[in-house]
Amino acid sequence: MDLGIEGLRVLVTAGAAGIGRAVVEAFVEEGARVFACDVDAEALASLPAEVGRCRTDVADRDAVAAMMAAALDHLGGLDALVNNAGIAGPTGRVEEIAPEEWDRCLTVCLTSQFNCARLAVPHLRASANGSIVNLSSAAGKFGFGLRSPYAAAKWGVIGFTKSLAIELGEAGIRVNAILPGLVAGDRQRRVLEAKAQQQGASYAEMEARAFSFVSMKEYVTARQLADQILLLCSPRGRTISGQAISIDGDTRMLS
Repeated sequence: MDLGIEGLRVLVTAGAAGIGRAVVEAFVEEGARVFACDVDAEALASLPAEVGRCRTDVADRDAVAAMMAAALDHLGGLDALVNNAGIAGPTGRVEEIAPEEWDRCLTVCLTSQFNCARLAVPHLRASANGSIVNLSSAAGKFGFGLRSPYAAAKWGVIGFTKSLAIELGEAGIRVNAILPGLVAGDRQRRVLEAKAQQQGASYAEMEARAFSFVSMKEYVTARQLADQILLLCSPRGRTISGQAISIDGDTRMLS
């Protein structure tokens, strides 16, 4: 299927690994022009040569401003922002979580999306196909025991997404959130390991418990998420906005 996004100017945060890298590579395959930022300079260096790049901590507003300037210079404008950056945050009961860990998780997972969107929107207004995709999580739909900072941030992403969709609809800019379930990769493995350790269970037991609440007993892949994001950013997604789209194999809860 031709998505009609050749030449689309796209900025992807945390685009050097995991979901972000899959998104970057999928856009490149479709002929889009892509700029990626990440905190991992080594991973950034391994991106395809045509991808613009900048080492950036999206929790740092000054760094985001510099990154946005570099992205606009490289792309010559902006059509799509993919707010992918996030961290797993701490695992533990609320009384055990250090305040600074709470603050860092919400800053990276939620406030960073504000940091990027506020600078991107004036340029998206000039696009004929402007869109924002924010990464939330199944935790932003169900909550997640022992992961309250992460769940709180991801619920916030949905509220932020819906509010922006209302604000920007008249400008033709659509805004959506993606809610992944259990995603294959190192981050999911580390989350399950941390929960297993906290609860005195084995990794296999924790994984089996997680999948007991998923109708399709398989991990979501980063490429599946990327494919949905490409559709939302393409002209084929021109009237999809304000949506929290679950890609989770029919997850019924997180535990």
